[in-house]
Amino acid sequence: MVGKNNPDKRCLLTINFYFWAKFIDSTYMKNTSLVLISILFIAVAGIYILHFSGNKLNNSGKDGTNDGDASSELKIAYIKVDSLVVNYDFAQEMHDGFTKQQEAFSKEYSDKRSRFESQAASFQEKVQRGGFLTQERAMQERDRLMGEEQQITKLDQELSTKLSQIQADNNKQLLDSLMNYLKIYNKDKKYSYIFNAGEVLIGDDSHNITKEVLVNMNARYSKAKGKTK
Repeated sequence: MVGKNNPDKRCLLTINFYFWAKFIDSTYMKNTSLVLISILFIAVAGIYILHFSGNKLNNSGKDGTNDGDASSELKIAYIKVDSLVVNYDFAQEMHDGFTKQQEAFSKEYSDKRSRFESQAASFQEKVQRGGFLTQERAMQERDRLMGEEQQITKLDQELSTKLSQIQADNNKQLLDSLMNYLKIYNKDKKYSYIFNAGEVLIGDDSHNITKEVLVNMNARYSKAKGKTK
């Protein structure tokens, strides 16, 4: 038994759990709002200037048309992507799914972390009162707890990576959904350029097609969702 009157051995066996705790993020996986999701999406969408080459541009220079005339024939529109994403039903559904997954991951991590902390506290209390029959047995328990702490740290990293991948996949799906619809939309509208309003400092509101695109995308998504039921 580890004697109660042997402070050197007690000191040797006592683990600095505060040091361990620094490796565990107590603020693991904070809630991600839909606004943040839209910001991440805009960061991706901002890479794109939606460019559609119309017949007017292709015919520039023909029939004596000069560059000035071609420029005057440009048909331009813009979309407030942040507003569109926040109000797009598909984006909201993906966000709800992401939140549920995030909560499940957070619970899995928190449960294991709580069990570990309870076991670590019990171990330290047992060491301090000399509750182990031998020093070897105390060292074995210490090593077991250290291994468990490493597994919890690994779990933290794995779950964070999974959430990041889910977020990236969601952003890609949103961008693909927008781009695919705009290609269909522009077959009739024939805009030369459709800009992300995040890149536009000053713009005539008559060129803002956000509401029209949003209504049509929601209707299109609702129809597609109904067919899958």
